[in-house]
Amino acid sequence: MISHTFPLVTEQQPQDQAEIETLLDLAFGIGRRAKTSYRLREGNVAAEGLSLIVREAGFGIVGSISFWPILIGEAQIPALLLGPLAIHPQRQKQGIGRALLHESLAKAKALGHKLIILIGDAPYYLKAGFQYAPANQIEMPGPVDPKRLLYLELEAGSLAQAQGLALPPFRWNEINALHDATSGLPKPTGPRG
Repeated sequence: MISHTFPLVTEQQPQDQAEIETLLDLAFGIGRRAKTSYRLREGNVAAEGLSLIVREAGFGIVGSISFWPILIGEAQIPALLLGPLAIHPQRQKQGIGRALLHESLAKAKALGHKLIILIGDAPYYLKAGFQYAPANQIEMPGPVDPKRLLYLELEAGSLAQAQGLALPPFRWNEINALHDATSGLPKPTGPRG
């Protein structure tokens, strides 16, 4: 009889960061920082309690997941950006990603978060309950394949008010301060170009 053990998911610690960066490079390549999702992470602080890892004795960190606070549109509807979810190439297809996703989504819901957005592999995330974001509802601060922009409501109806540009909270604070300083100019609602 084969025994399957469920991966032990734990919270990331500050000393894990270098090893996680190496894992991310292995999983996504060093060009990963050029992706639009990184515009939402730069200068942002990961959501507390939602950066999780799986560590394997004798191997190190084999999986990690993080979530980042974002605000969507002029109404600044709070949401979380999921990602990256990374699994070591030698440990994929062993349930590590599912364990990290399951545990982190349960924690996010328990912490009162209502909406998750991600840019990722639709076939993988659709199995976990994510859906395609409605066309032109959520804008990102860079190019995104619409077939990779997904959402999950942790509270029914939470997507309805989320319309417009998604940015980290500190970016919206900068925009609001600029708007206040120039008080006659309209606030940006999405990318121009």
